Amino acid sequence: MSIYDLTVKDAKGNDVSLNEYRGKVLLIVNTATGCGFTPQYDGLQDLYEAYQEQGLEILDFPCNQFGEQAPGTEEEIVSFCTGRFGITFKQFAKIDVNGENALPLFKLLKQAIPEENVEGLKAKMAMKAISAISKTCKEPGDIKWNFTKFLVDREGNVVGRFAPTDEPKAIEDKIKELL
Repeated sequence: MSIYDLTVKDAKGNDVSLNEYRGKVLLIVNTATGCGFTPQYDGLQDLYEAYQEQGLEILDFPCNQFGEQAPGTEEEIVSFCTGRFGITFKQFAKIDVNGENALPLFKLLKQAIPEENVEGLKAKMAMKAISAISKTCKEPGDIKWNFTKFLVDREGNVVGRFAPTDEPKAIEDKIKELL
């Protein structure tokens, strides 16, 4: 199965075929509005503004599975993100990324790259703490927390998985390589 075979719901509940993104570089992120990593929205928006015209798309999937940090409705989440961070990239319906109700897209992403490569002592310690408190991280490859990022090339291949501790700016060179 290819990423382009999947359909997801946008923040308004409309079906969106991921085939619409064929030929684009995708950064797919599970997000939350009340998370310590929420300020990463600024960095995501910066990447989008810098590279959208060259073919980058950022797909934002709110997830309430980690500390219930995305408690609002889709409308409230979109309003928060556009008002506070000026988000202009596509936001989707709230989803699960782990467990039996995980969105098929995230099942595919996790299967393609089961673990993120965490570098640096501080990031490794943070990820160890996150893993310890994550109640939904039960299976190998499960997403450990909000703001896990997946990078997909123009052919639909998952080429990178980045930890919540990885700032969007740290992914910029990899995005430029794919564009």
